[in-house]
Amino acid sequence: MHSREPMFNAPAVVVWLLALLVVVHVGLSLLPDWQWSLAIETLALIPARYSGYADDIAGGKVAAITSLVTHQLIHGDVAHLGLNAAWLLAFGSAVARRIETARFLLFAGLCGVAGALTFIAFHFGETTTMVGASGALAGLMGGAFRFLFSAFDDAGPDAFRGDQRAIRRMSIGDLLHDRRAQLAIGFWIAINLAMAAVPYLFTTAGGIAWEAHLGGFAFGFLLFGLFDRPG
Repeated sequence: MHSREPMFNAPAVVVWLLALLVVVHVGLSLLPDWQWSLAIETLALIPARYSGYADDIAGGKVAAITSLVTHQLIHGDVAHLGLNAAWLLAFGSAVARRIETARFLLFAGLCGVAGALTFIAFHFGETTTMVGASGALAGLMGGAFRFLFSAFDDAGPDAFRGDQRAIRRMSIGDLLHDRRAQLAIGFWIAINLAMAAVPYLFTTAGGIAWEAHLGGFAFGFLLFGLFDRPG
């Protein structure tokens, strides 16, 4: 007999998050144009809310708080959603298999908030609109980096097929001295700085929130240990 592994074998919390993102995107796309614009303005992250203009933007002062989370649920188009879905499957699944569901959701959400705050710091007072889960997903990638390399050292690729709570978490110091980690982190920083310098090489809209990527990644990489509880 030959064992067969399913092609799509993500943790339940990741599947439900993917479903939520798809439902939100489809639901918004079905709205009339004026309702869609109002919903996006209410849910999206807009730095001007935090410089005295909250009452002039849909959602008011309440949205100044809620949009730190709600912006993570909406995406600009199907390509944006699809890219983030693949990112969530890759790194979200690894982290979700390691920490319990509540910790995973809290960790991912706070990574997204960290990315949002970083974006606000760079665009304070602007009416620029940011949407998407990229900050949270960058944080999940940062968290996965904390045990990704030790998994290959200790058990090879097979370590990612089952329960990952026993995989050794590397310290930040160890990672910063690990050649593989140096290359991965350096590449991540470099590609985001390239997005900042020449945005139209990466998107015709020039709207990649590289600031949120770096902020979310830094939070996830540095603070993952506070959420990790290996078996």
